[in-house]
Amino acid sequence: MVEFTVNGRAVALEGSADKPLLWALREDLGILGPKFGCGVAECGACRVLIDGQSVPSCQVFVGDLSGARVVTVEGLAQPDGQLSAVQQAWLDEQVPQCGYCQPGFLIAVTALLSQIPNPSDAQIDEAITNICRCGTYPRIRRAIHRAAATLSAG
Repeated sequence: MVEFTVNGRAVALEGSADKPLLWALREDLGILGPKFGCGVAECGACRVLIDGQSVPSCQVFVGDLSGARVVTVEGLAQPDGQLSAVQQAWLDEQVPQCGYCQPGFLIAVTALLSQIPNPSDAQIDEAITNICRCGTYPRIRRAIHRAAATLSAG
């Protein structure tokens, strides 16, 4: 049995220690924000925060999570439902089209802004390697800068 927290809630999972976190979240816990994209940590659709770091959940095994704090896109908002600055910026800039990749982007950007509060375009390009097949990259960049401004003003 492995015990860790997901979105502030303690969980204990039994089963195979080599089960990818992505599938444990989706199948065992019913958390559907992280998506299966490529399965090889290239697309970013499955990203989650583990102890504050953005990681592809398709490549993390449940057996390695003892005591870890996992946050999915569902855990970014405040308990009262107020959206995070990144989520609100995404809506304000009308980023999503199909939306499939957006949970992973929201996680990656949240991690970036926690490390670099006011990133340059070059820093964004280096840190955010997620793939958006709809091509909303200009809106994504505007949303990142909007969220950074909101966070620095708050």
